[in-house]
Amino acid sequence: MKNTFGQSVAITIYGESHGEAVGVVLDGLAPGIPVDRDYIDERLTLRRPSGRISTARQEQDEYRIVSGVFEGRTTGTPLCIVIPNTQTRSKDYSATRWLARPGHADYTANCKYHGYEDYRGGGHFSGRITAGIVAAGAIALTALHQKGILTATHVLRCGGVADRNFGDLQADMQALQNDPFPVLDAAAKDAMRQKIEAAAEAGDSMGGVLETVVTGVPVGVGEPFFDTVEGLMAHALFGIPAIKGVQFGDGFDMADAMGSAFNDPFRMENGNVTTSTNHNGGINGGITNGMPILFRCMVKPTPSIYKEQQTVDFRTHENADLQIHGRHDPAIIHRAAVVVDSMAALVLCDVLAGRFGTDWFIQ
Repeated sequence: MKNTFGQSVAITIYGESHGEAVGVVLDGLAPGIPVDRDYIDERLTLRRPSGRISTARQEQDEYRIVSGVFEGRTTGTPLCIVIPNTQTRSKDYSATRWLARPGHADYTANCKYHGYEDYRGGGHFSGRITAGIVAAGAIALTALHQKGILTATHVLRCGGVADRNFGDLQADMQALQNDPFPVLDAAAKDAMRQKIEAAAEAGDSMGGVLETVVTGVPVGVGEPFFDTVEGLMAHALFGIPAIKGVQFGDGFDMADAMGSAFNDPFRMENGNVTTSTNHNGGINGGITNGMPILFRCMVKPTPSIYKEQQTVDFRTHENADLQIHGRHDPAIIHRAAVVVDSMAALVLCDVLAGRFGTDWFIQ
């Protein structure tokens, strides 16, 4: 399995949903980066389920940092974080062991691993695995913040309800910090929550679109052709369970536009090169141009739903009907926002270290 991503700064994720623990190893990060345990706790809380729009499985994520940190700062050696699983209920999955959940990885995992995979709760394909990404991402976000690089994500669309686009970036990014359901327009947030609650009542689920902005990234970062910022970012984002689409800038939204509309005119402002629009999302030729990096991720509806569905029994090779039980999210999009922020931060630490050297992050 390919569970490591990055070259200069690399992460390795491990664990299963109902195994002893999940976690991450972060390798290559500069020494001396502050490790704020309160901040890590805050970020993990944003990923945690809450209320009727989330699963009833409540993990406390009482993580342990077992290497790579000394006296509150990174040492520069591999940093290992262990997050125990304490609220598993594996019996919920025993009755449907051989029934493939439509939209989930049950069937494909069984084919790839010949039946030896840990199927409980989706095993290694569960969103539970993203807890390690968020914990490591908190440290990466701290490193970026020291260099003036900020990241924020909001739910742009869910259940047919649209949030407004980013406006005043500084104010909007600040407003989204520590929001467990990050939406810029209060009325849109209420409407989205009502849609998710209705889906939960019906035993169904919902997805949507997340929009992320990153400010402060220096111009000139990215390695064409195959290690472009877009290429590496999309590669990592597609590693997040449920992400089924990624676009940069206005992407598909302007597929029918003329070049005169899609191009971003260059201007001089206070002695710096800038652009008057940002349809390309801050990237030209795979290289950052100094404008905010803007991208969107499509989060599919949670595949584990309570409606009866048609499936197959991949042990008997017969058609079957599936009625699942257990604890599942009617929507994960609000919980996925912090995961996207974290993954983006880890990718940026990697490409920035590759461009400027690891010690660029040392204050």
